[in-house]
Amino acid sequence: MLQAKYTAVRSLPNTLPRLSACASTRFPRKQSTRSTASASRSTLGLQPSAYANSIVHPSSGSIRSYAFQAAAAANLPSTRNSYFDKILIANRGEIACRVIRTAKKLGIRTVAVYSEVDKDALHVKLADEAYCIGPAPSAESYLRIDKIVEVCRRSGAQAVHPGYGFLSENSTFAEKLAEEGIIFIGPPASAIVSMGSKSESKNIMSAAGVPCVPGYHGHDQDPAFLYRQSQDIGFPVLIKAIHGGGGKGMRIVSDTSEAAFYEALSSAQRESLKAFGNDIVLIEKYIERPRHVEVQVFADTHGNIVSLWERDCSVQRRNQKIIEEAPAPGLSSELRADLSSKAIAAAKAVKYVGAGTVEFIFDTDTEKFYFMEMNTRLQVEHPVTEMVTGLDLVDWQLQVAAGNPLPLTQASIPLVGHAFEARIYAENPRNKFLPDSGSLLYLSTPSPTHTFAPEYSSIAARPTVSDLQPSLTSHDSTTINPSLRIEQGFLQGSQIGVFYDPMIAKVVVHGKDRTEALRMLRQALSEYHVVGVSTNVDFLQTLAGNPSFVNAELETGFIPKYFEELFPAIEEPKPELLAQAALFIALRDHTTPPPPSNVSPWTSLTSRRFGGDEYERTITLQTDGAEEHFIVHVVSIAPGYFNITVSTSAGSTAFPSVAASLSSPTTLCSTINAQSLNTTIVSQPPPSTVPVSTNPTTMERLHIFACGHHKTTLVVSPPNWLLSLGGDVLSATKGALKAPMPSLVVDVRVKVGDRVEAGQTVIVLESMKTETVLRANTAGIVKAIGCKNGEMVEEGRELVDIEKSD
Repeated sequence: MLQAKYTAVRSLPNTLPRLSACASTRFPRKQSTRSTASASRSTLGLQPSAYANSIVHPSSGSIRSYAFQAAAAANLPSTRNSYFDKILIANRGEIACRVIRTAKKLGIRTVAVYSEVDKDALHVKLADEAYCIGPAPSAESYLRIDKIVEVCRRSGAQAVHPGYGFLSENSTFAEKLAEEGIIFIGPPASAIVSMGSKSESKNIMSAAGVPCVPGYHGHDQDPAFLYRQSQDIGFPVLIKAIHGGGGKGMRIVSDTSEAAFYEALSSAQRESLKAFGNDIVLIEKYIERPRHVEVQVFADTHGNIVSLWERDCSVQRRNQKIIEEAPAPGLSSELRADLSSKAIAAAKAVKYVGAGTVEFIFDTDTEKFYFMEMNTRLQVEHPVTEMVTGLDLVDWQLQVAAGNPLPLTQASIPLVGHAFEARIYAENPRNKFLPDSGSLLYLSTPSPTHTFAPEYSSIAARPTVSDLQPSLTSHDSTTINPSLRIEQGFLQGSQIGVFYDPMIAKVVVHGKDRTEALRMLRQALSEYHVVGVSTNVDFLQTLAGNPSFVNAELETGFIPKYFEELFPAIEEPKPELLAQAALFIALRDHTTPPPPSNVSPWTSLTSRRFGGDEYERTITLQTDGAEEHFIVHVVSIAPGYFNITVSTSAGSTAFPSVAASLSSPTTLCSTINAQSLNTTIVSQPPPSTVPVSTNPTTMERLHIFACGHHKTTLVVSPPNWLLSLGGDVLSATKGALKAPMPSLVVDVRVKVGDRVEAGQTVIVLESMKTETVLRANTAGIVKAIGCKNGEMVEEGRELVDIEKSD
């Protein structure tokens, strides 16, 4: 577990005095070295460099990095700026923690910013200083340029790392920092502007000789004109908003009729206007079996640009990536070199600086690729590139931002083994991947082997091979041990709120080849246990084991194409599993405490029964969302031994003389059918604000993590007497509508005294950018309203009370 250092946490007032800053603290210091000659672009691009392990001694101030060895071997100038003394991270979650880890490794102090709901967040604890910049909504905190700049002034931060999302691709933010004399750890504002518009970027790429998907990228938005353009391009076509991303403002049109095209166009424009404040769209040929292949590029202020090879990010849901890998499987060395060449040309066309990703659509049928867009920031999936190159890309960002040349030449950049990244989201894949929110009641992860990427030895010069064709055999003689990283921004007890992206963590693995890396990924996911919110962990496990995925038959439509395989019917739990669940409850509820020093029958004995001391219990279980009940009868026959009978619709199964004990509050040790089992079982109590009923959401849940199996969730049926009490409460509030999760009230559509019909929309809520509609469960009169538009409400809060009419 990561240990937080002492952190100064401060709140930022609405108005702060402007603090003057000495120039010596605003800019990185020069480090005196022997040579002052400028770097030669041709030399840097062609000469291999010596490649040695980075040796970091922050305590002594001495940092020997790849950059110095690269400079010496390539006869480059060794005059280099030192790192910054202090940087601010204008982000939250796992990316903020990721940047802080590299900064600490390099001896750089860090400043965190946080919203009011993030006051106990992990990135706040890890940073050396932290400042509150406003309420939970992003528009009032993480998107407030003025407040972030003010924190820079107060803290003396010399540079800002934007992470990804939020302000990372905001040219106004980059310009404002420049005005203040603060370094933006990213590209120039001009590059952000050029690449921020999908239409402008495609025009620039076409002029630079980078292939683009056939389409219309102009300004004429007349529907009839756009329809004629679509006819010329050829259906199916893709309507895409020129700004934004994440699948917003995108529609695929296969129907060639005008009516179908106009309907899709209107829908895309409305969504784009709502999401990005701009309804201009472009039209492109829709590639029916595309792969999403992207190239990581890096550029410095000396005119040097390199490719750090490609990634495949084809498997997506809601047009967002969930699993990535490097290198992209199935590419020839010539195709890889061509992709890298075009990506470098794209970066040169906009005079790029820093880390960037050039994304391509790869046509599986023709093996042609087309420019899609360029992300002018560090990507979520950058760790897979780090794992196959042995580099720290955040370190590279800091070096480039300090004005130094790239640490390595193109010929020196390795490509070793294979890496995967799986994104762990708080979402329900079986409910259209809708996001979830709540507390991480229980979190247990596999033990990582690495914090950063493993380092690789030097690469011999390859004078007869193109620098853009990496040697895939350079490390065949090196023992490459499987490695695992966990990139996370939350710990057990953390709250996954409704205001931000629901990503919990990233599981990153590396192996000698794709087969080994994929095996590592499946194992790591099987050991990643979360209780408190729905997650996609089980889905990712199924995906990683899907035969078509194993065979690298990748495309962006992978999930819908293999939907039935990825979402098989949920099997009825086996009697052995039901027996373990019942044993867990019996042992938990009937423990024998250790005898005190003053022994008496009143203190040393557990509860006793008239007519016999035999403990027995009948426990009723059911799967979440199912109506069938399973009856388990548990009888204690001796200390630590039980007879168990499990009754299901298929019949009864007896397990005699089962040895069982709780080795921890969440670990059941048992021997069933001569098999020794250690099973993790976590109890999730029902919401305290909701009366118990026959609805499974009001009951205790048991989350069972059996070795080699997906998580099984069972609902524990309450006794009849408790159901009766709960029914009395529910009958008194039959017409009440309560918040199903922590949510933002978007629209209250009724007022006190209104008459409503059953099924009528009453309130619209929003959680994690997804709307939920609450409808009247009975016809009647609105008696009370307990919320208002724009208010944040907690789970279980009564929002509207409807009195049933006769």
